[in-house]
Amino acid sequence: MAHCAVFIASWAGAGVDEMRYPVVIHKDKSSDYGVTVPDLPGCFSAGETLEDAMTQAVEAIECHLEGLLFDGDVIPAAQSVEVHRKNRDFAGGTWALVTVELSKLASKTKRINITLPERVLALVDEQAKREGESRSGLLARAVLDYIGRHNGA
Repeated sequence: MAHCAVFIASWAGAGVDEMRYPVVIHKDKSSDYGVTVPDLPGCFSAGETLEDAMTQAVEAIECHLEGLLFDGDVIPAAQSVEVHRKNRDFAGGTWALVTVELSKLASKTKRINITLPERVLALVDEQAKREGESRSGLLARAVLDYIGRHNGA
């Protein structure tokens, strides 16, 4: 069995509007670092240095996810490294977890009108103030968290 190193590339920590995707890194003596994202078929990147390859991986994942959203497709949930390590295509690779901020993905905002009890609205405003964000930002993050937890994302 080939030796396989695993490390964490946690650029921002996994928050409610973030996803961590496992990536596998390959490097041959005469090539740049190549990065493949098993949960996103067709999503890959490369870089001259490991740091560059990881930065490029984040950009590739964001671009791939934006394409899925643009096409109306669902963002796939990330599987564990252990699931992917069983795949022979990734043998001998080095595994990492790349954090992608879903809030950075291109999407249009739309003004809506909702009705909430005054007490709930006061709680939302207090929490938003504590976290240094807008009411809309907090509500959007809370909805993404709720959907992610209930859809297994």
